[in-house]
Amino acid sequence: MALLDQTLAFGTKGYAWLPDLRRRSHGRPVPMRFGGQPAVAISGPDAARFFYDRGHLERHTALPAPVVDTLFGRGVHTLDGEAHRTRKALFVELLMHEDGVDTLASLAGKIFDEAADGWRGGGPVSLFDETTRVLADAAARWTGVPDDDGLAGDLVAMVDGFATLGPRHLRARIARLRRERQLAKLIDTARRQEPTDNPVSRIAHHLENGYLLDSRSAAVELINIIRPTTAVAWLVAFAGHALDRWPGTRARLRAGDEDYTLAFVQEVRRFYPFAPFLGGRARRDLHFQRTEIPKGTLVLLDVYGQHHDPRVWPEPYEFRPERFLDRPVGEFELIPQGGGDPRAGHRCPGEKITVAVLGTLAQRLAKLDYYMPPQNTGIDLSRVPARPRSGIEIVVPQ
Repeated sequence: MALLDQTLAFGTKGYAWLPDLRRRSHGRPVPMRFGGQPAVAISGPDAARFFYDRGHLERHTALPAPVVDTLFGRGVHTLDGEAHRTRKALFVELLMHEDGVDTLASLAGKIFDEAADGWRGGGPVSLFDETTRVLADAAARWTGVPDDDGLAGDLVAMVDGFATLGPRHLRARIARLRRERQLAKLIDTARRQEPTDNPVSRIAHHLENGYLLDSRSAAVELINIIRPTTAVAWLVAFAGHALDRWPGTRARLRAGDEDYTLAFVQEVRRFYPFAPFLGGRARRDLHFQRTEIPKGTLVLLDVYGQHHDPRVWPEPYEFRPERFLDRPVGEFELIPQGGGDPRAGHRCPGEKITVAVLGTLAQRLAKLDYYMPPQNTGIDLSRVPARPRSGIEIVVPQ
């Protein structure tokens, strides 16, 4: 029997698509066609471990061109094997150093406080929109990229348009082209100067096999630092949604309880929709859970489904940060930014930054005295990436 192509179903259902398919198959791998190609969907910690086994999948041929040309660019995300490990070493050095993570998180908190002072006594502001500007400013200062009025909008457009066609996708492509050209010139300028420790200079002078990256590739990698930082605005909006829905979480965040703050951050990343799934392509004939996966088959790892699987997370549709206080979390269980070891595999090395920045801003949001006027805070799971419809509007009294 010919398998149905599920591309349109994903466009219609979004985050609910793979969980629905897997539910009907009783959790087993689901063979299908996706994007006109043979594919199989898998989920769960064992599936994530299989997905990230070095010998099983490649990434560079699995990413659709529309995603590459908007969200990722043609850089580290499109490499595999030794080329990927070599390029990723640069990101590990830049993004996983504790001093750098703490500096960026502290800077984001300071800029958020300054912005919040400007909201006092005014009308409603969108937490999502304001946070994108805060984070773009913080990332620009930290990396040494000149900020301008359009930077936050371009970075948001790249994220917002990667999984759709139409105007959002067109805006994403235009934004990426504009920023790659601009930052390639910045790289050229940095190469005419003495090297420094800031990320712009370190990327500009980074050598692979004894050669500098071409300016456009270096610009792509620079965007791969500042874009994910700005994308934390989606999670901050979700944190605002959680504080509204579950106000009992506010007190311990206000008190600066670091263990609880980390638990809150991890629960936001688990509970709310961010990445719907991840994709790779079988390097060779594979076999997983009694399912044959021929060489060249797309393998889709259901991230949203795994994060709401009761076999992994008891009462998965309950928002309970406490679940992260009483259990260790395996590197293949919580996978919003990939699984496995970020130093060696395809797990995002910027995850530490995401956690630190989100924790910093969640605490500040909990301490901020504000109220939410009537608004639609619903989250449309058919929209990828999803976010609260209102952007979480808040009013900060004088």
